[in-house]
Amino acid sequence: MFSHINLGARDLARMTAFYDAVLAPLGLVRVDVEDDGGPAGAMWTLPGQHWPQFFVQLPFNGLPATWGNGTQVSFAAPSPAAVDAAWQALVDNGGVDEGEPGLRPNYAPDYYGAYGRDPEGNKLCFVHMAELEHLTVRAGA
Repeated sequence: MFSHINLGARDLARMTAFYDAVLAPLGLVRVDVEDDGGPAGAMWTLPGQHWPQFFVQLPFNGLPATWGNGTQVSFAAPSPAAVDAAWQALVDNGGVDEGEPGLRPNYAPDYYGAYGRDPEGNKLCFVHMAELEHLTVRAGA
């Protein structure tokens, strides 16, 4: 299991707005980040939890952020409807479709997923499976 994922951002304001829209259907919320002396960034996590964390941040080394070829960040969704909503938010907010929502039984009988890229080219996956439900927050919870 991971503690946190950090993606570099060239346009932090655009990436923050993008992830606010895309992560909301998954139950993730943006929380205030303490100034630790590093570059500016934004962080999301499940309500009431400190870990795991997802960040977008200006790179520490000051060089432009780039996407990783072969890299994918996959988010557990509380329902197939949440996968649909996150993917639609991705498309509506400057992301690129790389696989519409649907069942993908070649991964698991109940694997319902969708794929896309954020505005800076990072590949994302949204997935719902019964086995992952403990990693999500249900609406109204």
